[in-house]
Amino acid sequence: MSSPANDREKVVSKLPGWLRQSLKVRAAQYGVEIQVAVEQGITDWCRLASTAATIDTSGADSFSTFLPSGQWEEFRQIATDRRVSLIQGLAQSVQLWLDANPAPEVERPEITRRIIVCNQKGGVGKTAITAGLGEALAEDSEALHPVRVAKALTKALRDSETQSGDMPPLDDPLDIENLPGPGLKVLLVDFDPQCHLTNQLGATPLPMNGDSLTNHMAGDPKGDLRDLIVSIDEDNFGGRLHLLPACNDAFLLDVRLSAVRAREAALERALAPLEADYDVIIVDCPPSLGLSMDAAAYYGRRRDGEKPGQSGALIVVQAEDSSADAYELLTTQIDDLRGDLKVDIDYLGIVVNLYDSRRGYIATSSLQGWVDIKDPRVVGLIGDLKEQKEAVRVKKPLLSYAPKSQQAVGMRALAKEVL
Repeated sequence: MSSPANDREKVVSKLPGWLRQSLKVRAAQYGVEIQVAVEQGITDWCRLASTAATIDTSGADSFSTFLPSGQWEEFRQIATDRRVSLIQGLAQSVQLWLDANPAPEVERPEITRRIIVCNQKGGVGKTAITAGLGEALAEDSEALHPVRVAKALTKALRDSETQSGDMPPLDDPLDIENLPGPGLKVLLVDFDPQCHLTNQLGATPLPMNGDSLTNHMAGDPKGDLRDLIVSIDEDNFGGRLHLLPACNDAFLLDVRLSAVRAREAALERALAPLEADYDVIIVDCPPSLGLSMDAAAYYGRRRDGEKPGQSGALIVVQAEDSSADAYELLTTQIDDLRGDLKVDIDYLGIVVNLYDSRRGYIATSSLQGWVDIKDPRVVGLIGDLKEQKEAVRVKKPLLSYAPKSQQAVGMRALAKEVL
């Protein structure tokens, strides 16, 4: 049942599938190897002064791990003395470790984080990034999800500085880890009158003659903003992912804001009552440089007591020349707002979206240009692949429709960078 492997012995036994999955998740949550967890569980089990509770091991199947030399033989002898099968003893040991290491609490921010996804150039994929980031932040902390590790993005961007050819593949299995989701409560705000985010997630835009975010910002609410919020795919996100749908009346927002006092704070006044319910609020901004964008940028400002980089602007671009022109206009507007209102608005980073190195020199040289900026730095590189388009067509969240796709893995990597 055992064979030598370095300084440990390979042990093959059986374990119920549900218990093995719990072990995998909990070990990932604590950042320890499974074999270390099993070793500690067996050690504690062997030291028990009383019999442990019986575990239902029906349906147990093959399970292998590596233990210190001699531990398995000691365990076998104690199991014999206690008249417990090896499968039952192992299950009790694993459960003992799980009980001693309960699931950690989700780390929630003291101040609700506010992420403004922006670029006045249309078609760069702000909506896809808003949705994907929110989905990644809301994924279950009690389940494992494939994530591209930070070193993979760093390596790809570093290689882009020395290679004139294609970017290295970002879906290398060696660069992927299965990690627990952040488990955060997330509100997505569709702040675009075109309602793309609302439609893509399968929700219904708000009617023109009803209540809307625009009404609340203009000081003419017709009810509680909470009543407009809808939950997104509760089966996959467990009620942690919500959407405030858009309304076409947002086309009139700049006109209505022109008559509002302290109009830069209009979005903050409207959303402030919702903040206690969420860890993160992500705003999908319109392709505009008007008053609505001023209000969005102001909402993302750093508040008193908030650490730098907790809230701010996430800029979505493509690897082509027109995105660079739009970027300059956007950053100029944000910098002007900083100076005029004496506020700190942090840049959370640049996301290069819809990247395809096969488009040649324009794509690769443009990516190099974004990498060279350094501040804000590139925090995400998302490929132009079919899964996102398919998810939009069927009106489902990307991380529900294709949770193991390269784009989904990239969205989780972006979430880790933003966190």
